[in-house]
Amino acid sequence: MAESFVLNTGARIPSIGLGTWQIQPGAVGDAIYAAVKAGYRHIDCASAYRNEKEEVGLALKKLFEDGVVAREDLFITSKLWPGNHAPEDVPEDIGATLEDLQLDYLDLYLIIAPIRFKKGTKMSPENLIPTDIPATWGAMEKLYDSGKARAIGVSNFSCKKLEDLLAVARVPPAVNQVECHPIWHQDKLRKLCQSRGVHLTAYSPLGSAGSPGYSGPSVLSNPIVISVAEKLQKTPAQVALRWGLQMGQSVIPKSANEARIKENFDIFDWSIPEDLMAKFSEIKQVKLLKAEFAVHPQSGYKTLEDFWDGEIAYELPENERTEHRDHSDFLRSFS
Repeated sequence: MAESFVLNTGARIPSIGLGTWQIQPGAVGDAIYAAVKAGYRHIDCASAYRNEKEEVGLALKKLFEDGVVAREDLFITSKLWPGNHAPEDVPEDIGATLEDLQLDYLDLYLIIAPIRFKKGTKMSPENLIPTDIPATWGAMEKLYDSGKARAIGVSNFSCKKLEDLLAVARVPPAVNQVECHPIWHQDKLRKLCQSRGVHLTAYSPLGSAGSPGYSGPSVLSNPIVISVAEKLQKTPAQVALRWGLQMGQSVIPKSANEARIKENFDIFDWSIPEDLMAKFSEIKQVKLLKAEFAVHPQSGYKTLEDFWDGEIAYELPENERTEHRDHSDFLRSFS
């Protein structure tokens, strides 16, 4: 299995990266340093995670100064703040991110979600406003032209939203970063991405159990994942990550534990046999991050099915389902 995938720009995105959302403040820098020393070459970050300046940027600077890696050895992803979707605000947004990260360019810059907040406000449902993705994308394309973003893409885009963007884009998105793991395969979206030359990156590839906004069954406790892990003498996390690679997507697990960071990277010199890969199709599919807060009179989305364009599945039948009305923990993680 290759340690990278080729994007439609010709650049290579590493097969595994370190996610930085929800790592405890004060631990991000050490996690990045440990990950890079262990072999990671992709760091996934965002201004919304509130750690780019104080932790990610300083960790990158130390790695470069210590001679651990050179800038060109790393693949750095960041994301547009959802309050800066106006075309005139996009260059300002990446400028602030580059300053915070102490970099001259990003390898990948994403629209974090098809969600927009009023400029200068907190990420709170009452501050949602409708998106204008074509206008925002036009500004993203200019960043690609300038070289400040060597690739541009999206995150949390359904098949319909991705097809709508591809229909108007001068520069097609290189990546769609979405929730994807053995409990949420994204088969329809993956096939579309593969057919249109858009790489799929999996966030929460281990399920992000306990993270704000996530609810549903555990990926790492799934009987099939555990059974495959036991047969291969690997950990459930390694099996979940290796499954992702064999499905053709890059993965960005999060951890601040150095031993787990190293363990998660140990997925290249073995594989899951075809007969065991087939077992994953038996797993009941459930979307763990539903983003209920996006359904609001001002957002343009009337239901979750509207937001995800029908690409959603629940753990419980509708008559037993309770939607999460309190979104404070999830939204607070970005403020």
